[in-house]
Amino acid sequence: MEPQRPFRQSILRGLGVVLPPLLTIALFFWAWSLVESYVLDPVDWAARTLVVTAIADISDTKTETADKKVGSQYIPQHIYDAVEANPGDADLMLKVEFEHASAYEIYHRYVRLIYLQPWAVIIIFIILFTISLYFIGEVLAARVGRGMFNLFEKIINRIPLIRNVYSSVKQVTDFIVGDREQEMEFNQVVAVQYPSQGIWSIGFVTGTTMRTLHEEHGEPFVSVLMPTSPMPATGFTISVPVSQTVSLNITMDQAIQFVVSCGVVVPRSQVVGEGNATVEESVIVKQVVEGHIEQTDQDEVADQDEAADQADQADQADQADQADQADADVAESDHDE
Repeated sequence: MEPQRPFRQSILRGLGVVLPPLLTIALFFWAWSLVESYVLDPVDWAARTLVVTAIADISDTKTETADKKVGSQYIPQHIYDAVEANPGDADLMLKVEFEHASAYEIYHRYVRLIYLQPWAVIIIFIILFTISLYFIGEVLAARVGRGMFNLFEKIINRIPLIRNVYSSVKQVTDFIVGDREQEMEFNQVVAVQYPSQGIWSIGFVTGTTMRTLHEEHGEPFVSVLMPTSPMPATGFTISVPVSQTVSLNITMDQAIQFVVSCGVVVPRSQVVGEGNATVEESVIVKQVVEGHIEQTDQDEVADQDEAADQADQADQADQADQADQADADVAESDHDE
């Protein structure tokens, strides 16, 4: 096997450095765009509508205060002048140009310029959103709130298609931001032989298991969640004797990174060759990691050689059959004579 070229190695090494921060930033931008499009903009429009309703001086006829005609209605001259000096989009939800804006749309733009500037809206939104989340959490912690939420989930779980999407999303969100005090607590990362002997998998100890297993086998058992890659929010729960578990000296975050990356991201303290393995072990691991492709190539060559040997044996068998047939023909002709 030919070694990778330096140029390709440099490109891959550069991608390994650049992609993680870029993807992280892109993920946050994507999340913010969703919040802005589906939460912030509608809330901003609703707030401006309330302010416009409270301060609007719009009349169907010309008055002392509403003396500037806009379409078929009249608004105060200073409102019109303020928006004309900085029109932008007359209404951020409708994206209407100033020349075609109605009296209410001009008022929407005026309120945004004077009362609800973007920076103030974002700060107020974050504060109110945080307070709302706090009160929702407090309500759900109470018995009445929990009952109402359970009723809501029962209704959702009866709707086809929606229940599948909702349950999957809820599993992920519960795993990431779930209440650790009320849900199972992962207190230890272990390795167990699962799904068969000789195959070791990472699992999260969730606590002691059923008493019957303790009494039947005479040794303590633990419940272990075996997460699936690359979505650790799902998996299998197994009961394992404590004697058949190997405690791993890694944190929960490191274990989750290992599972999500499908084993690519190994905790630094567990990397063989980083000062925690013998020279022989490091050489063996290096040979396994770097030599498995060479072994595959050797296997292919061996398969080709085996196929060639089989073809030669077949040709020899055909030649032997032809020779036997020729001898038989000669013997038959001698017999006829």
